[in-house]
Amino acid sequence: MPGKLVSWPAWQEFETPPKGVSEDTFTFSPKAKADVIAQYGEEALRKSWLKVCKDLEAVTERLSSLGSEAVPVLDMKEIRDGGLSDARRSELKSSGCCIVRGVIEKGEATSLFKKLKGFVAANKDSISSWPIESPAMLRLYNSPTQIAVRTHPNHILLQRTLNSLFHDESGETGPEPLSYTDAARIRPPGQAFLGLGPHIDAGSLCRWADPQYRQVYDNIFSGSPELHDAYDLNVRKDADQFLFKANAHSVVFRAFQGWTALTPTSAGCGTLMLYPEVSTVIAYVMLRPFFAPPENRDDIMDASKWTFDPKSSWLPGTMTDQSQRLSTSSHPHLRLQDCLAHIPPMNPGDTVWWHTDMCHAVDPEHQGDQDASVVYVAACPTTPRNKEYIKEQLQAALTGQGPPDCPNLVVDESKFKGYTGFDGVSEEGKIVLGFPLL
Repeated sequence: MPGKLVSWPAWQEFETPPKGVSEDTFTFSPKAKADVIAQYGEEALRKSWLKVCKDLEAVTERLSSLGSEAVPVLDMKEIRDGGLSDARRSELKSSGCCIVRGVIEKGEATSLFKKLKGFVAANKDSISSWPIESPAMLRLYNSPTQIAVRTHPNHILLQRTLNSLFHDESGETGPEPLSYTDAARIRPPGQAFLGLGPHIDAGSLCRWADPQYRQVYDNIFSGSPELHDAYDLNVRKDADQFLFKANAHSVVFRAFQGWTALTPTSAGCGTLMLYPEVSTVIAYVMLRPFFAPPENRDDIMDASKWTFDPKSSWLPGTMTDQSQRLSTSSHPHLRLQDCLAHIPPMNPGDTVWWHTDMCHAVDPEHQGDQDASVVYVAACPTTPRNKEYIKEQLQAALTGQGPPDCPNLVVDESKFKGYTGFDGVSEEGKIVLGFPLL
């Protein structure tokens, strides 16, 4: 299978609680679980569990044979020359992810990387990075390179196109993109990184605990997982992803998370790994806490042998201060070892996008011979909550401060050498940055 890991990394397992789980997790988890059971009942949950596990048999068989070929690959020219065909829209909504090549011209992207690296070098004493054991993610938010990428006209068009895959009949939202300020990464060759194994962002326990967020998965809990619409923004726009405040979570709804490559990257060279299916996977994740595995491990893949578990306070992989974690032992029916695959190779200026509910991981190895650098740029639609956050984000940025999602960042970027702020940003760029909201 192209893109498959030769050997499974030493990623943490979550069948049982790992060391260091916050007390909040065990305080709030039982109520969240009880609320779901009270609202939907055992019969509906079991009905969905059996359906979803059965559906996963076909999903995993397909993905295990396709590997990275399950990730659709488009060219920016296709977007510019008329947008997505109905067939393409269907393909992207089914897979929940894609690579779009040539969003930024290769030479321009390479130049932007050189500028980023120079900017970081000039301000190395002021820019921190994480994680401590393998620092590569820069706590840097408004360098000239990052602003140039976020406001690039192709990027804006592409984000609008991706946002349009979602629908909302309320009239309160729209596909016009708003730019979420995120970090950048420069990962040097040889740097191992096990910190971001299989996970899903946009909150964790809040998916069960917040009544509005829980409503997003109503069909899944009601016994009709086949009716779940992963692209319905009507309910999701009001979901509280930040119910449990932590650095791993964001206030903003990102329809698609995204990386923009500034350097070449490929399997084993610091790239991204995706599980290219959305609806069935998130359905399984949402149902998993309500069922306990059989004592006989030989029966683990037989969903009918799992017993309803209303009382366990551990929702596997679910911690208030972290993204939703997945592992081979806690979520066996996903067959992560067979289905989580490296994305196809990327060149400077290429982008990769994945649905807010998609399982993904960061390549644990970087065996290449040059830096693996990306700018994190997501596709965020216009929603009331997003507008409120983007306004606050821009107000902070205009004074050199980091985004509201990073309250502990005390560095003033406007004092950095080479800082240019928003000088020269186009009118279209200023709109996505939120200037009309001021």
